[in-house]
Amino acid sequence: MAKTRNGFTLVEVLIVVAIVGVLSTIAIVLLASTQQGARIARAQGDVRAIASAAATYIAHTGSVPPSLASLTGTAANEAGVTAGPFLARVPTPPSGGSPAWSAYAYTGNGDGTFAVTATGDGTSVRAP
Repeated sequence: MAKTRNGFTLVEVLIVVAIVGVLSTIAIVLLASTQQGARIARAQGDVRAIASAAATYIAHTGSVPPSLASLTGTAANEAGVTAGPFLARVPTPPSGGSPAWSAYAYTGNGDGTFAVTATGDGTSVRAP
C-alpha cells in the first residue's frame, strides 16, 4: 500500500510566506503614495476655495480682505450693501504628511492682490 502525505512541506510554507510579504510591501508603498496624492489634492482644493472667496470679497468691497477670518463674516461695500459670509469656515489643512501640512497662509498685498499658500508633503500649493 502506498503511503500518501497530506499537507505542505516547510519549504513550501516559507515560499508562500515570502510571496505574501513581498505583495504586502508593494501594497503598503502604493497606499502611502495614494494618501500623499489625496492630501495634496485636498490642499489644492482648499486653496482654490479660499482664493475664490477672497476674489468674491474683493469684487464686493473693492478691497483685499485683511485676513482669512474676515472671509467667514459679513462685509459692507461703499454703498452700504452687506454680503457674506464668503467662506463658511477657514479649512483645516490635511492631517499627516511628511513634513506635516502648515496652516493656510494668506497674504494681502498693497496693490490689491493676494496670495494663499500651504506647504506639506514636500510640496507647496499656491493661488492665484
